Amino acid sequence: MLRNRGPVVYETWTAWPVYWSPVLVGALASIVAVVLFGAIGTAVGSYKAGSDARIRDFSGIGRAAVAYAVFASFLAFVIGGWVTARVGGIRRAEPAMLHGAISFLVATVVLLALAALGGSVYNGWYAALGPSLSAPAAPGQAVDPSAAKAAATGAMAAAVALLLGLAGSVVGGWMGSGEPMNFTHYKTRGMTTGPVASDRTTRI
Repeated sequence: MLRNRGPVVYETWTAWPVYWSPVLVGALASIVAVVLFGAIGTAVGSYKAGSDARIRDFSGIGRAAVAYAVFASFLAFVIGGWVTARVGGIRRAEPAMLHGAISFLVATVVLLALAALGGSVYNGWYAALGPSLSAPAAPGQAVDPSAAKAAATGAMAAAVALLLGLAGSVVGGWMGSGEPMNFTHYKTRGMTTGPVASDRTTRI
């Protein structure tokens, strides 16, 4: 005999919708900012041009050049994240940061595609995203230690630039949401009085 054990409770999922139009606009803003900051860095002497753009040794980089590279890598994606949140009309910090991170992913894929098609299309720490300019070692031939060191240094520089870009896109999305940039605001978010700002996320 079957017994009634009560209603069956199914697990529910709360999905966060992705608004692709703001994401694409924000990604384009980040790419343009990367190219612009690269051109400015080359003009003021912080970056080298052409085949010398790749970073082969950190010891030969001045502190001012490193500071500019960090600032440019971070700010370029802050701009993209901010544009994504503002164009999307997102007024909550969490989905705004998510959309900023997604715009970073789209921009990174486009940067990789541009680097593969045109080589070093931008200067600075992103130059290592392009194909290697040196010929690969033949099978059985020893790898040039200087070339291996240069490849490792360039890869590390590109990785640092991408991580800074990811952080910048999240911060930019947070800024674009207009919410206070502290980690305790969500606890008092529902205690505010007055009309609630209308945006896409309020209808989710």
